[in-house]
Amino acid sequence: MKKKQETRSRSALTNKTNAVCKVESVISVDERGQMVLPKELREKAGIKAGDKLAVTSWEKNGEVCCITLIKVEDMVEMVKVQLGPILKEIL
Repeated sequence: MKKKQETRSRSALTNKTNAVCKVESVISVDERGQMVLPKELREKAGIKAGDKLAVTSWEKNGEVCCITLIKVEDMVEMVKVQLGPILKEIL
C-alpha cells in the first residue's frame, strides 16, 4: 500500500477536499514569449478562443515560483464571494 501512495504523490497532490494538483503537460516558450496550451488541456478546462485568463503569480524569497491561469469569470465569482460580505458591512 505504501508504494501506491508514493507513486500517486509523485504524479498528483491531493488535499482533504479531493482537489488535485498535477502536471498536465510541459510546454515551451518561444522567442516572442508565447506559449501554447495543448488542445486536450484547453478542452478539459473549457477554454475557448477569445476567453480571458487572469495570470497570477506566487513569490517565494523574492522570486516567482508559481504561475497560474484562472478564467476571468471564475475569478470574478471568487472575488464576489470573498468581498461581498465585507462590502455589505461597509455599505
